[in-house]
Amino acid sequence: MHLILTGATGLVGSGVLHSMLNNASVSKVSVLSRRPVPLADGHSKANVIIHKDFSTYPSELLEQLKDADGVVWAQGISMTRVPKDEYEVLTHDYPLSFAKAISTTTSPKPFKFIYVSGEGATTKPTYFSSLFAVVKGRTEADLLALSKDPAYSNLRPFSVRPGGVDPTHHPEIQGHFNQRMGMEKFGGILLPILRATYKGMVSPTKDLGVFLTDLAMGDGAPLEGNGIEAEGRTINNVGFRRLVGL
Repeated sequence: MHLILTGATGLVGSGVLHSMLNNASVSKVSVLSRRPVPLADGHSKANVIIHKDFSTYPSELLEQLKDADGVVWAQGISMTRVPKDEYEVLTHDYPLSFAKAISTTTSPKPFKFIYVSGEGATTKPTYFSSLFAVVKGRTEADLLALSKDPAYSNLRPFSVRPGGVDPTHHPEIQGHFNQRMGMEKFGGILLPILRATYKGMVSPTKDLGVFLTDLAMGDGAPLEGNGIEAEGRTINNVGFRRLVGL
């Protein structure tokens, strides 16, 4: 099975890459990245494609991806690190552009598009909703709407909303993901508190990586049960933890 990954040098993406590379059912991992990905070095199934502009996908790149079965879109950035308009492009426009391009390339074969959103995202924003919540939620909704367009009907989207992403018990990826900066460090400080008092808000990277990989490998059918919404295509942190047995 051929899977695609973005955001492989980030915290979530590193966990996903480790899962993909160690899954016997995954024969090839195409990593789209702006920079080299050390965690992929030396792995025969990893194909790192240096790609600078995620708003466009030339035919020679798509030719390498035409037999892919799914993607985990883990690319992202904190809303505190870039201006509002740039955050919207990175968080919303880039995944939608790729979804359209890869759908056309792989059609009519069903293609699973796994979007890494985040707990707190909402498709029903209020005046008090953060930029993160609004843009992530809009992306979730637009991916679902895109899959209902006859031109992109082979898309099988899922949006996953992790809580506090925790790499503590995932030694294989230590040193391979970008370190938190500025206000992002505050989340890292909170993790020990969450682990001790509110485990339900924690998303361990090892379990999350396996879960996202399995979604990309699956049949694309909607999910059911507690923590699942949006026609079975959005999985919040409660749903993720339930499905992996945490």
